[in-house]
Amino acid sequence: MPGGPSVIIPRPVRLRPQPGRFVLDDRTALEADPPLTRVAAWLRGELAPVTGGELLPGGPASGTIRLRHAALPEEAYRLTSGPGEVLIEAGGPAGAFYGAQTLRQLLPAHAYRRAGARHMELPAVLVEDRPRFAWRGCLLDVARHFMTKHHVLRFIDLMAMHKLNVLHLHLTDDQGWRVEIRRYPRLTEVGGWRKESQTGWNGAMDGRPHGGYYTQDDIREIVAYAAARHITVVPEIDLPGHTQAAIAAYPELGNLTTPLEVGTTWGIGVNVLNVEDSTIEFFTHVFDEVLELFPGPYICVGGDECRKDQWKTSPAAQRRMAELGLRDEEELQSWFIGRIGAHLTARGRRVLGWEEILEGGGPDGGATVIAWRGDLGAVIAARAGHDVIAAPNTEVYLDYRQSAREDEPVPFGTVLTVEDVYAFEPVPAELRGDPAAERVIGAQCAVWTELIDSDRRVDYMAFPRLSAFAETVWSPPERDFADFSRRLTAHLDRLDTIGVEYRRPGGPLPWQTRPGVPGRPEDPRAWQATLDAWTSNLRGLR
Repeated sequence: MPGGPSVIIPRPVRLRPQPGRFVLDDRTALEADPPLTRVAAWLRGELAPVTGGELLPGGPASGTIRLRHAALPEEAYRLTSGPGEVLIEAGGPAGAFYGAQTLRQLLPAHAYRRAGARHMELPAVLVEDRPRFAWRGCLLDVARHFMTKHHVLRFIDLMAMHKLNVLHLHLTDDQGWRVEIRRYPRLTEVGGWRKESQTGWNGAMDGRPHGGYYTQDDIREIVAYAAARHITVVPEIDLPGHTQAAIAAYPELGNLTTPLEVGTTWGIGVNVLNVEDSTIEFFTHVFDEVLELFPGPYICVGGDECRKDQWKTSPAAQRRMAELGLRDEEELQSWFIGRIGAHLTARGRRVLGWEEILEGGGPDGGATVIAWRGDLGAVIAARAGHDVIAAPNTEVYLDYRQSAREDEPVPFGTVLTVEDVYAFEPVPAELRGDPAAERVIGAQCAVWTELIDSDRRVDYMAFPRLSAFAETVWSPPERDFADFSRRLTAHLDRLDTIGVEYRRPGGPLPWQTRPGVPGRPEDPRAWQATLDAWTSNLRGLR
C-alpha cells in the first residue's frame, strides 16, 4: 500500500493535502542547515539504499529535500512537500528527526527496505506537528529474559519510528543482572546467569540455563545509538527489593546466612537487601559506574514491590529502625532510597522511582514518580509536587494478553487490546482542571519479559499496541479509533517490510501460539481484588 497524507502514525497536529507530488529517485539531493547535519546524515543513510543514489547536496537534481532550522519549539516541525522540494523546518535536531520520520511514512512501505533501488513518490502536503508530552517512553525488561544488543538496537529503531523518546531499560532483578560493573565483577559473572526458568506464570521449570549481560562498551553503544535517534536511555537498578541476583553474587548484601541462587521463578520475591552502611556504600559505587555510562538526567532506583518480611525478623534492621526513630519498615525503605537518592542528586541526576517510593514518607519533591497501579498514585504524587509518568498496568502493560482466546501465547493479566491501549489517557480524570495536572510530564508503556522469552515474542506482544500507545502520548487528546484503525492498516505494511512479527488483527499465526504451556489466564476478579488492596494502601498517603 502506498504512503500518503492520511496514514501517518502518530497522527500529526495538522495535516493539509496539497496538489502535486514529489519524486524521490537516484538524482534527489538532500541539504541541511549546520545544526541539522546529523539528522540529514541519518536520513541519507535510510533513503539512499532504496533510491540507488547518494542524496548529496548541490549539483543538478530532480528534486531536493531541505532541512531548515526555524523559530519553533525543539521537538516541533513543519513539513511542506510539493513538486521539486520537500522542506522540513524544525526548532532543533529532534524536531527535524521527527519530520524526517513523517517524510518516510509519506512514502510507500518500500522506503523501509535496505536495498532494492527504485524511484518513489510522496504526495504534496503541509504537516505542522509537535508532541503533546515531553516523556514518551517504553520500558524494556532485559533482566527477566535477556535481549542481545542487536535486538535492543532494533527496538530503538522501532521506537524512533513512532516518535518515542525514552527507553527505560530494566537492567536488574531477581532473575538476572545485565550490566557490567567493573568494581563488582560477580554481579554479571554470577548474577547474570540462572540455571533454568519457569515456564508460564505457574508452570514447570524448563531445565535450560539462561543469561547474558551488556559490557560497558555495549551500553555506550546502545546509549549513543539511541541518542542519534533522539531517545534517552534511562537505566533502572532496582532496589531494595527485586535484588536476589545481586545477593546471589555478593551474599553479604542480603539478610540470610545461607547462600542464594539467582532467581528462577516469577512473582514478588522475599529476598531483599539489608540496610547496613556497607550495602548502601556498595550501591553508591554501582551507581557511580552507571552514571558514567548513562549521561541522561534520570536514574531509576526502582523501589517497587519490596516485601518487608526479612526486615521484620532481622535484628540488624530493627536496630537501624530504632537508631533512626522510624515507626515501621515502610519508613525504613524510604530512608534507604533517600540515602541512594541523595548520592545521585549530589552528582547532578534526578531520581526516578515507582510509586511505592511515596510510602513511608517518600522522597523530596525532586523525585519523579512512575504511577503504575491505576490513577491514584499519579494523583497523589502530582499533588505532592512530584513530576509524574503515567504507566497504569491495566492500560499500557504490553505483556498482558491481547485477547481471551485460548491460543494467545501469553495467557496472563487482564485483556488489553489495541483499542484498549488507544483509549488510554495519560492525565487522570481527577486531575483535569487541577493545576497539578501539569506535573504529568508524560507516559510510558512496558514490555515485561517474565513470559516473553525471545525477540520474536517481544514483536508479537509490543506491536501494534505500541503504535497505538505512541499516538496517545504524541497526538492531541481527541481519539478516533476508526480513523486510527484505517491508518494502522497502512502502518502494518511498514512493519511487514521491516520484518516485525506483530500480532495480526485476526489473532496469532500458528507459530505464535504455544499450546500446552502452563500459565493460566488470571481471573479478572482476582486482579480487581489486588487493585483494591493497592488502592487502599495508597489512600493512606493522602
